[in-house]
Amino acid sequence: MEQDFDVDFFVIGGGSGGVRAARIASQLGARVAIAEEFQYGGTCVVRGCVPKKLMVYASHFSEFFEDAKGFGWSVGDRSFSWKTFIEGKNEEIARLSSVYEKNLLNANVRVLRGHVTFIDAHTIEINDGQHARITAKYILVATGGRPALPSIDGVEYAISSNEVFHLKEQPKHIVIVGAGYIALEFAGIFHGLGTKVTVVHRGQDLLGAGFDSSLRAHIKEELIKKNIQFEFSCEVERIEKNSSGTLNVYFKDQQQALFGVDQVMFATGRSPNADHLNLSSAGVRFAKNGSIEVDEYGKTSVDSIYAVGDVSSRVALTPVAIREGNAVAQTLFGGTPTSVDLSLVPSAVFTQPAIGTVGLNEAQALSKYKNIDIYESHFKPLKHVLSGRTERVLVKLIVEVETQKVLGVHMIGDDAPEIIQMVAIALRMGATKQDFDATIALHPTVAEEFVTMKSAVRKTL
Repeated sequence: MEQDFDVDFFVIGGGSGGVRAARIASQLGARVAIAEEFQYGGTCVVRGCVPKKLMVYASHFSEFFEDAKGFGWSVGDRSFSWKTFIEGKNEEIARLSSVYEKNLLNANVRVLRGHVTFIDAHTIEINDGQHARITAKYILVATGGRPALPSIDGVEYAISSNEVFHLKEQPKHIVIVGAGYIALEFAGIFHGLGTKVTVVHRGQDLLGAGFDSSLRAHIKEELIKKNIQFEFSCEVERIEKNSSGTLNVYFKDQQQALFGVDQVMFATGRSPNADHLNLSSAGVRFAKNGSIEVDEYGKTSVDSIYAVGDVSSRVALTPVAIREGNAVAQTLFGGTPTSVDLSLVPSAVFTQPAIGTVGLNEAQALSKYKNIDIYESHFKPLKHVLSGRTERVLVKLIVEVETQKVLGVHMIGDDAPEIIQMVAIALRMGATKQDFDATIALHPTVAEEFVTMKSAVRKTL
């Protein structure tokens, strides 16, 4: 006789992946409850993608004003109000969070608030003031990730990508530690808003090895041209607070230091948010990086426990979490075992200029295919002919010689993420270089370059 559970499906985490899973499962007839200890919407909506993109928009205006002069516009006195922007951003985030919660309620999901810990494979305890215990046939962990901070003296004076959205005042000088996509996005944001920016990086190359080498070299050149200050081959040893409230940043093995800094932000990676759930009591197995090991269906080492999104051992991107949440609900309650194909996941970095990428990078292609062609173009876009800005666009195609299948597409420039989203459809359908060549160009656009590049700049034979 089957055990009688309080609910069929209990979701821990009210972010994009958890909310999608809860809603779909309820629509499929399951009895569903969900718990969130902060704000519904999760990292992406509350302190990630959405507020960050709003900040990117705000920071663009300084260059828009400068570029307008080349097109005949006279732009008068201008100033930026951090307070006005933050208030507007907070209102929008609160609205979106309430929408997430209302959608759950409308889907007949039981919505709870509080911290959740595991008692066993089917039982959780929620610290909502009453320490209620709930049993569930299936439990989904969708608790996302959190910023990783180093263990150094004075780290308590620094902020992460969580706190940066809630600064009461705009810093005059910010030091950003790290050179991944979060670090570079915020370097562009604060630079555009008029803050002095210093990026401290222990290496020489920007972004991670998963990004194409041409993208990494091109964005480094563009950001340096913008007069963002970079301190390469440096590692922060300690931070000290002055009597004035400003900070001194000291580097390892160097006499060099930065004095009188308003803010230090660490953007040195993120960790799966799983170590506070007492998952070991349920027998769940972890990967070396602290993420929860899952199979292609999101199932952990315990049959009743699933995980999706940044807390799991797969791809840490919001749209992936949403697709995974949907797949878990379909698998458990839709009668259709559903996995998510992660072979062609497009991604964007909202640096300035922006990056869009899908498919294999050049190194990955070389490791999998014997013969590839590289089509690559660097050029000044029409927009900057009159603006006088020296910013250049990069577009790149990676093609397998034998089949002429396009393996990867990469771009840096205005609207690169918007363009790559549509290119991803073509790659998903198996487009070849001949398909690109046969497509009539839409002129004058930057994107037309993808269908007009005729000769490979590099070949591996």
